[in-house]
Amino acid sequence: MLKEKIVYKDGLPINVTTANINEYPIHFHDDMEVVYVLDGKVTLRNGYYTYTLKQGDIFILNDREMHSFESTGEDNMVMMLQLDLAYFSRYYDNLRNNFFVTDMEDDSDESLEVLRTILAKIMMEVLQKGYRYEDKVIESTHNLIACLMSDFQYFVMEDGKFKNESKNKGNKILAGRLNRITDYMYENYSRKLTLSEIADKEHLSIYYLSHIIKEATGLSFQDLLSYIRVEESEKLLLGTNKKIGAIADETGFSAVRYYIKHFEQWFGMHPLEYRKKYIGKIISREIEAKYERVSPAQIEDAIRKQVKGVYADYADKLKTPPVIVDIDIYDDYAALQKEPPALKEIMERGVNATLAEPYMKLMEMKEGIITSGDNYIISTKNKFPGALDSLSILVYNFDANVIRSLKRINSYEELMRISRNYDNEMEFLVRATGLSGNFRIIRYRLEKDSIMSRVKEMIDPGMKTDVREAFINKLITEANVTTGSYTSSDALSVRSTFKGIGAELVLIDKI
Repeated sequence: MLKEKIVYKDGLPINVTTANINEYPIHFHDDMEVVYVLDGKVTLRNGYYTYTLKQGDIFILNDREMHSFESTGEDNMVMMLQLDLAYFSRYYDNLRNNFFVTDMEDDSDESLEVLRTILAKIMMEVLQKGYRYEDKVIESTHNLIACLMSDFQYFVMEDGKFKNESKNKGNKILAGRLNRITDYMYENYSRKLTLSEIADKEHLSIYYLSHIIKEATGLSFQDLLSYIRVEESEKLLLGTNKKIGAIADETGFSAVRYYIKHFEQWFGMHPLEYRKKYIGKIISREIEAKYERVSPAQIEDAIRKQVKGVYADYADKLKTPPVIVDIDIYDDYAALQKEPPALKEIMERGVNATLAEPYMKLMEMKEGIITSGDNYIISTKNKFPGALDSLSILVYNFDANVIRSLKRINSYEELMRISRNYDNEMEFLVRATGLSGNFRIIRYRLEKDSIMSRVKEMIDPGMKTDVREAFINKLITEANVTTGSYTSSDALSVRSTFKGIGAELVLIDKI
């Protein structure tokens, strides 16, 4: 079971694990992995070479590269970020089989600092799961890939080790050409492959192509091809029982002796000796990875120490806990709320008419209120006793300070100031048990920009604008309406997230 299957969750094309690693046996996967050491040290074995990664180091494991981790004896904290290449390859040509090298002479290089910052942002977004965090994580991952392509796909071989080479940085034509060449070599290494064939494909002379490969990688074409063949043979050595003659033939070597020669050149030992040494160290049902996930607080503390400024950007957001409302339909539906909801005092003040629109729409339906709070109301059109087949959920993103202000303001200018300055993120989760069947869900949503645009019109109703500006204002002021469906066996959860002042009315009806 040499190949590890990566499971991507929450609809995200990335997977993040941050852990104290004791031992992670030899394995590979089809996707790219970015390793970032937040604390301590860890030993990484990548193919034939062993690295000791320290705090702040970043290592890129390109797709299908054999690797393993081992503790140095001290505690560590390692972020392992895996990227779904099936998703990201839609945006970047030749992302598969690409070769990124972050091993640099100066580990304080500005480009490495950029990588650390992006990785820290991804980690904080994943930890907090704030407003539209999925979009932010994907956007940051695109920035990560762009940074890798800009600064880390130039490499050279020194003392048997690939190192980042900055002299060709920014040469996109060379980078694109090298990507196509290495991609073609990885796809065709198992057969007879000549420099002439690739030169014809790239419309270059054999001499010039040979010079490009040597100048860019430090290896001749034949050495690079042999390296790729030997690298790929490692999977067959440890993942199958095939004889080395069959492995040599399958990886493109014309004779076993050439395979042995080049394997010894890179791995420092005979293929059979290598198999004997490492066959018991591959990931399997019997040999599992040994690591302990670290807590969010530990990760945040490491980020604060490691990447200046990133933690501070998120610190305030951590203070706002989610609003969670649990409803047991069987109990709560039987005792509808008699007193007016707390929102009534705010929403029936004329100055708050813009904010009150979703509230007024809910009130017009004259439904029975199941439960309510300072910034939410949950109601139903059904009468008890009887089957409950509808639910209405209204949530507002504002905190206690905004509530106090909305109870005493007297002008649209004050409402505009509150709307402009309030930028907190908030999450609502309504969990209702006792609903089963197929449901239609309609969401009516007012975002911060929409509310501010409407208030602006109240302040200056005679504001003159050209046709285009008038159309843009109309688009901004309109509420966003989306529809969907959900099948529930007994429990239904509805989640709303906001950044800045806003409201959402969710109508749930049995189909």
